[in-house]
Amino acid sequence: MTTYGSFPGTRPRRLRSSPVMRRMVAETRLHPADLILPAFVREGVSEPVPIGAMPGVVQHTRDSLKKAAAEAVAAGVSGIMLFGVPEESKKDGLGTPGTDPDGILQVALRDVRAEVGDDLLVMSDLCLDETTDHGHCGVLDSEGRVDNDATLERYAEMAQVQADAGAHVVGPSGMMDGQVGVIRDALDQIGREDVAILAYTVKYASAFYGPFREAVGSSLRGDRKTYQQDPANVRDSLRELALDLEEGADMVMVKPAGPYLDILARVADASDVPVAAYQISGEYSMIEAAAERGWIDRDRAIMESLTGIRRAGARNILTYWATEVAQKLKEQ
Repeated sequence: MTTYGSFPGTRPRRLRSSPVMRRMVAETRLHPADLILPAFVREGVSEPVPIGAMPGVVQHTRDSLKKAAAEAVAAGVSGIMLFGVPEESKKDGLGTPGTDPDGILQVALRDVRAEVGDDLLVMSDLCLDETTDHGHCGVLDSEGRVDNDATLERYAEMAQVQADAGAHVVGPSGMMDGQVGVIRDALDQIGREDVAILAYTVKYASAFYGPFREAVGSSLRGDRKTYQQDPANVRDSLRELALDLEEGADMVMVKPAGPYLDILARVADASDVPVAAYQISGEYSMIEAAAERGWIDRDRAIMESLTGIRRAGARNILTYWATEVAQKLKEQ
């Protein structure tokens, strides 16, 4: 006699039974247009300089940066975020290369815009840390503390110079109070209402920035805990979000991404503008280092980490794998 109604009657595994089934019911998908490529350009070098702490990433020459931008366009990546690394001798207490029209970042912005036009969103890091001899994100006062309001004056000038050099989007990353409003006013004053602001709204004082310090040749003395956020806090991030939206941010960002997926989800739920997340240098380097030792499957780990960030609520992801991943997505 045949018996019906066997247990269990509900079998979720049916929706995992084959690659095509899993693809059909996937709730989260990555697309090349989700991705933004961070890139470093270094003044005074004739060949790309490998970054030891970030295998596969380099400090570009002007020419190799243009090539990287063109490759990003071909892969379908949406944007490129540029970081300039000036010659050490040019750094000073005010971060003068950051507002010099001939500073390396401004030169690189013009180069990339000439190479790709409007086919790629050309974004610029708007911060002083790469250009100051003390390595902080702002101007220091007489007691060596970061002077918030004096720094805002520098940011306003930087925004105007970067816009003139061709930036479609500026990314204020210094975590100064009021930075978005001041930058918006500065851009509007020169008739650049078209330039968007991607605000580094949530930026934690993280240990995972370590490899980045090599990438930008950081001269940092001390730490940034008086202006970057405490990893223990959540409400602080939502407060920063409300302020940046009020001041006119067009997009907002959470940084780092992977260790702060809970924060990313909270920000995405509360935001009425697009939310980005930055998969930072330490996140990148941990996967690369573990894969090099054969401890994890590199390609699967990359895709899983990015899918997790997207699933948590990021509309866009800044990742050093942007072009590579975009190429693979197009081949699928």
